[in-house]
Amino acid sequence: MINKINQLLEAVENFKPETAAEIEEFRIKMLGKKGEMNALFEEFKKVSVEQKKELGGRINTLKNAIQEKITALKAEMENTETDSLQEDLTRPGSNDPLGTRHPISLVKNQIEDIFKRLGYTVAEGPEIEDDWHVFSALNFAPEHPARDMQDTFFIDKENEILLRTHTSSIQVRIMENQAPPIRVICPGRVFRNEAISARAHCIFHQVEGLYIDENVSFADLKQSILYFAKEMFGEGAQIRLRPSYFPFTEPSAEVDVSCNLCSGKGCNVCKGTGWLEIMGCGMVDPNVLESCSIDSQKYTGFAFGMGVERITMLKYGVRDLRLYFENDLRFLSQFQSVI
Repeated sequence: MINKINQLLEAVENFKPETAAEIEEFRIKMLGKKGEMNALFEEFKKVSVEQKKELGGRINTLKNAIQEKITALKAEMENTETDSLQEDLTRPGSNDPLGTRHPISLVKNQIEDIFKRLGYTVAEGPEIEDDWHVFSALNFAPEHPARDMQDTFFIDKENEILLRTHTSSIQVRIMENQAPPIRVICPGRVFRNEAISARAHCIFHQVEGLYIDENVSFADLKQSILYFAKEMFGEGAQIRLRPSYFPFTEPSAEVDVSCNLCSGKGCNVCKGTGWLEIMGCGMVDPNVLESCSIDSQKYTGFAFGMGVERITMLKYGVRDLRLYFENDLRFLSQFQSVI
């Protein structure tokens, strides 16, 4: 038995593996249920009492040597593998493709940057809103068509909680909690119960603006929008305002910009008119100011709102609105920017 122990000690000292698998095989051979150590312990039970003290010490020495050897080999193997994984600085760089921002994000960021240069701050609000902030505070009459189930996603049976249909609800929250002067833009996602097509979607993005102060006029509104159009579409961009109607502004107007695809000469995108609609705007109705506890005798203001998808379509010549929501990398990879 002593000879067997000495042979195993010599095998442990001479063991030099090349892989982690060889270390595991050695561990099983020595310490496994059918390994050499278990065989020695079975044989140890049969020796005389006089021999047990000496042989027991030798067996423990062997077991410790095996465990220490395996631990040291594993540590050495891990260090070798870690060293091999270190980056080789002499290797040429990889050609991994860079990601890009979504075109909606690019245009939204650009819109925000333009109005920030005019002194506007960015405000946000909840997408799940109540009737007051979406409709009532904005001078919507109870029978207004926008309250119809065909247009709005209502959440409760009483039609008091709904998915916001415009980011004007953020403007109401600002007017309720901030005294004039107020100059904010309100970007966000909105929801309307509409059929999905190349020119419409049930989910889209808006950026609305609000400016309230003393002596604010319609001329201030027009100049702000003209500045935006030239910054977004180029110095040659022109705008025109057409009379319109919105419950929360009076007077109200639709804003057209000269078609940047045909330089105003007429094409199939602008239907030969040379103009493309980009937003609605108007002077804030005094009833809206009063409902938000703002003195309409002292303060006036204007508001405007645009669809980000619409601006993106015009800026990049995108013909189908549905492309924005399909996450097709072939489409998204066309838009490169660091914004």
